[in-house]
Amino acid sequence: MQKRKTGNILFLCCWMILLSVKAAAEEEYIIYKDPNKPLNKRIKDLMKRMTLEEKIGQMIQIDRTKATPDVLKKYYIGSVLSGGGSVPKKEATAEDWIDMINGFQKGSLSTRLGIPMIYGIDAVHGNNNVYKATIFPHNVALGVTRDPQLIKKIGAATALEARATGIPYVFAPCLAVCRDPRWGRCCESYSEDPNIVRSMTEMVPGLQGDIPSNGRLGVPFVANKEKVTACAKHYVGDGGTVKGINENNTIIDRHGLLSIHMAGYYSSIIKGVATVMVSYSSWNGVRMHGNKELVTGFLKGTLRFRGFVISDWAGIDKLTYPWHTNYTYSILEGVNAGIDMVMLPYNYTEFIDGLTYLVNNNFVSMTRIEDAVKRILRVKFQMGLFENPLADYSLTKHLGSPEHRELAREAVRRSLVLLKNGANADEPVLPLPKKATSILVAGTHANNMGYQCGGWTITWQGLSGNITIGTTILSAIESTVDPETKVVYKENPDSEFVKSNNFSYAIVVVGETPYAEGSGDSLNLTIPAPGPDIMTTVCASVKCVVVLVTGRPVVIQPYLAQIDALVAAWLPGTEGQGVADVLFGDYGFTGKLARTWFKTVDQLPMNVGDSHYNPLFPFGFGLTTEPVKA
Repeated sequence: MQKRKTGNILFLCCWMILLSVKAAAEEEYIIYKDPNKPLNKRIKDLMKRMTLEEKIGQMIQIDRTKATPDVLKKYYIGSVLSGGGSVPKKEATAEDWIDMINGFQKGSLSTRLGIPMIYGIDAVHGNNNVYKATIFPHNVALGVTRDPQLIKKIGAATALEARATGIPYVFAPCLAVCRDPRWGRCCESYSEDPNIVRSMTEMVPGLQGDIPSNGRLGVPFVANKEKVTACAKHYVGDGGTVKGINENNTIIDRHGLLSIHMAGYYSSIIKGVATVMVSYSSWNGVRMHGNKELVTGFLKGTLRFRGFVISDWAGIDKLTYPWHTNYTYSILEGVNAGIDMVMLPYNYTEFIDGLTYLVNNNFVSMTRIEDAVKRILRVKFQMGLFENPLADYSLTKHLGSPEHRELAREAVRRSLVLLKNGANADEPVLPLPKKATSILVAGTHANNMGYQCGGWTITWQGLSGNITIGTTILSAIESTVDPETKVVYKENPDSEFVKSNNFSYAIVVVGETPYAEGSGDSLNLTIPAPGPDIMTTVCASVKCVVVLVTGRPVVIQPYLAQIDALVAAWLPGTEGQGVADVLFGDYGFTGKLARTWFKTVDQLPMNVGDSHYNPLFPFGFGLTTEPVKA
């Protein structure tokens, strides 16, 4: 009897233990953490667990200089970014970047719900903030190629180089249709022609991956850990401002806005772009950061965009003038317009306090907050950030890889435009002979990696000098000519030097100094001194080829008669060998202008199809040459 009683007690104990284990297991099972559950169920499950404080935290993006693991944990910060030049340290390695980002991420993962943050960076022509990265030609050059598949390959390479540094989110591509080269961001625009810009949206599947055959068009899609979340920018009309002044007013009717400036957004949304960045500019006097009609109504409503909308850097601050004078109003206008994630990038506690007040007092509805957070979580879930929140060190090998540099070199070759080649077709100057007694290489841009790359390289506005790893145009020329050819480099030679050395020919490389938005705006578009003097001095005394390194067409008509051959090389990036490849005939010139080249700035704005169209070189112009057979 005693044995049976003891057995029953043991059985009962075991049964209770099993029940408690089962209950614990059921309690530990959380839907949003299950990658096998449908996306919407995961979002819904997580949302119902979140407090207002946690939801507002997801809507915030701060710069890395304000981020620490503790800050991310305490305020539930949804995203961190590197502004232009905001790096872990000078010449930081891929491992340095990963260590920093993973450190921030561990702060996010230690929160109550463990929602990972997403790290973003401007990778507008390669992973351009990062030392040793492959710097591709700026978009103004890539539009010349008119080759969407080349652009897609560049997107894939950029994605790998971003992931090599632990970065899963890039603010690219820029889909601006630059209608006035006086704009300092014209170098970021593929063309004045919306059709070319639309075709270049292949950058999106290059960065994010192709939507699978059974996938839904228009829904954010990031294929795997070798791809990144892309960002179509700057929505919308940024390339059409009055006189090309940055952040200015775009005056155009609705039909013009939709047919010209919206072109790239239609295609990129169909291709699954995950985020869209709002423009600083205005449309007919209404700031885009406060334009509910176009952000909520058209982008989210008509175009059925399902990703999240992000502001530009301190973009909501600029809804008032002077900036930041009524910040509560700015938060109200920006969030109610439909901005989901706000790039602050510094004043996060002020934003939290302001938005919390607006929600608690019914100025911003919970419906609007829920919409923003759902969109942000949809992107994070879809890109696999919950399953793989920490960066993978195995991808560091892709930073500046030989394969990517070769791709960039090809892009340089195919983006060069030959504007003049001798006095007539019977006496071409190019391709140049590799074998000569001695040749002169001159100009401010021949031996300057920073000038060759332009703005948005290592720092926001760009730099002069040996700023990263690559091949200058001078070193490319030296490695291409015959070993017996003497190459003499003098940046700014005087007339006597040029005449007395009896050079076979000269290559003059001049252009614009680096710039980005704001400081890049120019009402005169002249080549900075001493560029014009170098051209006139050299070309007056010896047969010369002028290579222009610029982010847009510039004033060249006054010097054209004196120049024997003229090449637009745009901003070629780190692979200057691509310029030499074509100058010396290993490859032919094939590029056709994707922008109109004006005679004088008084003609601007002037685009193909305008009634007053009278260019120096028309849209689509470009002389061709055949490769020299060995």
